[in-house]
Amino acid sequence: MSTTTPRLYVEDDLSAGQALRLDRDASHYLVTVMRRAPGDAVRLFNGRDGEWIAEVTDAHRKAAILTPLEQSRVQTRVPDLWLLFAPVKRAKTDLIVEKAVEMGVARICPVETRRTQSDRIRLDRFEAIAREAAEQTERLDLPAIDPLARLDTVLDGWDTDRVLIFADEAGDEANIAWGGQAGRAAPMPEQIASLRGRPAAILAGPEGGFTREERDHLRSLDCVCPVTLGPRILRAETAVIAALTVWQSVCGDWLDRE
Repeated sequence: MSTTTPRLYVEDDLSAGQALRLDRDASHYLVTVMRRAPGDAVRLFNGRDGEWIAEVTDAHRKAAILTPLEQSRVQTRVPDLWLLFAPVKRAKTDLIVEKAVEMGVARICPVETRRTQSDRIRLDRFEAIAREAAEQTERLDLPAIDPLARLDTVLDGWDTDRVLIFADEAGDEANIAWGGQAGRAAPMPEQIASLRGRPAAILAGPEGGFTREERDHLRSLDCVCPVTLGPRILRAETAVIAALTVWQSVCGDWLDRE
């Protein structure tokens, strides 16, 4: 089956011969935008039953009907990696969510820090972004997406079996910009080399970084692994993408051969 065949996420169970009806938005996309007609093929996934080849049996633009024919891929899961990040401006936050899905994050957790720029998020928007990103990247599931929570609340309830990789670009010298070099964390590839196979989360801060109090609290926790992403101070959205890239290349499924 060609990768150009439309690929849609559905919530219905998928089994051979069990027809399903798309909602209005998905029907409009399939029939009006992609111009699919009865008899055309569509790929479907729901995060549980793998991927299926289905046939369009009714191309109504408001309520198209599809019939799954056969399973084309068995269900697989992404690595057990979470992303904690402080929301920034809307376009950049949308980018963070999109790239986290593309990079194979299992759970997305927006957190409010002292310097967080936005304390309002729309879960429905995040879910729509996640669905589209999963459809486009051949992913077989969607990440869980949590509502915004205060960082200290998240840390208070943290499962210490999950290592928290803290993107900490600051040093300990109070009178020097970003704390100078003294006390800076070791490079991320070096720090996480022994973490393959462990449940993990990456914490990326807001524009302006974490406060001294937040940094001290994080560094006091045994489950926290401070890392640096290099000699330059990265924008929030760049730091997220960089950290996910390093983790996937050292600990994630980029190393898998199948």
